[in-house]
Amino acid sequence: MYEVAKHAAAWRLCAVSRTSDSRFMTHSSRFLLLLAMATSTCFVFGGGLSAAPLVSSGAKVAFLGDSITQQGVESPSGYVHLVGKGLQANGIEVKLIGAGVSGHKSNQMLERLEKDVLSKKPDWMTLSCGVNDVWHGARGVPLEDYKKNITEIVDRCAKAGVKVMILTATPIKETDNENNQKLAGYNAFLRQLAQERQLPLADLSAVMWEELKTPTHPRPQGDYLTSDGVHMNPLGDTIMATGILEAFGLDEAQIVKAREAWLDQETTVKASVRIPQKDYFKLQAVAAKQNKAVNAMVSEAFDEALKKLTADPAP
Repeated sequence: MYEVAKHAAAWRLCAVSRTSDSRFMTHSSRFLLLLAMATSTCFVFGGGLSAAPLVSSGAKVAFLGDSITQQGVESPSGYVHLVGKGLQANGIEVKLIGAGVSGHKSNQMLERLEKDVLSKKPDWMTLSCGVNDVWHGARGVPLEDYKKNITEIVDRCAKAGVKVMILTATPIKETDNENNQKLAGYNAFLRQLAQERQLPLADLSAVMWEELKTPTHPRPQGDYLTSDGVHMNPLGDTIMATGILEAFGLDEAQIVKAREAWLDQETTVKASVRIPQKDYFKLQAVAAKQNKAVNAMVSEAFDEALKKLTADPAP
């Protein structure tokens, strides 16, 4: 049966927030509180919690997936890098192998499994697949074919001596829509497969839906965990990485260490801003007086505004 691993650290941080005026919490404490309250996961391995991490120093870990995984590799704050940094914070040095390709479905992942994963001889592989199989509609992969593809991927990994961790597919557009109703059947199969094969399961879908249904603070609809309804933003990446680390068997104290290591990880928040040319020329005139380029001046202004937004309020 599935066991839900809740963090005692989350409760400890919640207790702090209840007994202390939030105005006196440091910025780092508030961020840790957010992560602790937003993240928990379910996993299966041999019927219960592992006494020690399943992965050790020197291991190679491959991440097979679609664009969510590809961005998890390309972005410094992506979930793949967070997994590596979280393990490193706990004295576990691993080699990360990115195998995410944008738009790919289960049939395409099966086709490139040998080239992108098995040929690199990893010790572990996380499997994140299902969003495009559903999201692509008529060009997607029906559930029965998906089951065959995923089963073959797992079987081929087992034959090659590669241990597999199953990740349930994350929400599509963060709302209760037709795609997510269909995706539920794909995730149900993944949970069943993980249980039957005694594979670690990071039930990211369950964790994210729980967070979306029980908000801990005000938030916009549709882009709370993602940047566009599908691809992860830093909070979504953090939830994914936490789920994977838990499924690897890291305990509560180790998860806290990982989160603390993530706090200094840089992420991109500045977007391109379009303005009328007349405003650009005004900026150019101001920049010229300061002997600066327009983009440099705007970047400085953004950085200053960001410092004010993230500064701890005075007591």
